Amino acid sequence: MTNQETFTIETSSIFLDASRSSSFHRSCSLMFEDDESNRRNFPPSLSVTTLDIHLVSAQPQCDVSAHTESSSDLLCRNATPDFPACPTLSSQRLHKIDDVNGSKESVITRTGKCLEKLRIFVGFDSREEIAYDVCRHSILRHATIDVEIIPLKLQNLVEQGLYARSRESTESTEFSFTRFLTPFLAGFEGWAVFVDCDFLYTTDVRELAELVDDQFAIMCVKHNYTPKATVKMDGVVQTSYLRKNWSSMVLYNCSHPKNRVLTPELINSESGAFLHRFMWLEDVEIGEIPFTWNFLVGHNEVPDGGASLPKAIHFTCGGPWFEAWRDCEFADCWLKERDDYLKTQTS
Repeated sequence: MTNQETFTIETSSIFLDASRSSSFHRSCSLMFEDDESNRRNFPPSLSVTTLDIHLVSAQPQCDVSAHTESSSDLLCRNATPDFPACPTLSSQRLHKIDDVNGSKESVITRTGKCLEKLRIFVGFDSREEIAYDVCRHSILRHATIDVEIIPLKLQNLVEQGLYARSRESTESTEFSFTRFLTPFLAGFEGWAVFVDCDFLYTTDVRELAELVDDQFAIMCVKHNYTPKATVKMDGVVQTSYLRKNWSSMVLYNCSHPKNRVLTPELINSESGAFLHRFMWLEDVEIGEIPFTWNFLVGHNEVPDGGASLPKAIHFTCGGPWFEAWRDCEFADCWLKERDDYLKTQTS
């Protein structure tokens, strides 16, 4: 593929895999329906505003440029098996990446299977939008595998009838429980990642995908973590429970039969303990990945005596986007990534 511009979609409810299309030369042939059911072709220079949909094809050190403009509500033609009809979208952002190197090489996982694309669901909190943006940017900047990034937005999930829990006092973010919808939103197919928005990636998620092992229902960092403080972030209550932070970054084997219980009905009714402790699984069904993929700032020790950065830095107590945490460990790394992201928004 030469002189080609490729796209991948990021959204909280729909998945269009443009990276598999062979017709994404100079004009983007994504088809949508407007209210009059007219078909539309969007040229690469056009960006349409909807529900935070990001079309992205990962590339090393890629330059992500975003443009927005108003548009009428659109109804996406494509849907997953579990979504026979996509909801009406109202605010879309298209991110264009020039794929100068052609298609990305797929990943061979630990069990020898080929993974062409990594779907990453990122928790989104309206108080931490910049944290989400920087997390997404850090993933894309290093990625050499096609990635599909989907923000889990509470309002969208509520409007779609997928989430109906009342907010509890112990919930520090808007995605405290929506994270467990990941296998359902992925159509119970393949592998997908959930990650909190307060992560900063310093390396290629290809290395994470290589750890995938089909014998497990999920894989995560098995922290032994007890918080020292009673409050975190912008003053919310800090809670302590068994397996705390295990659910903050999870590789889900969405095809695993045990994960099919994670329906909206169960997520809306089960206890926080049941969900965050992965109580629908046996211990042997939970695989372990190295802690460098969920490095807890203020808890974990820097690997190699500080000679190298953790692969994924988790500002679990609060990051430099909060006033109280401006000078926390690795704040300089996050601020540098933020500045790099902001440059893409003004170029």
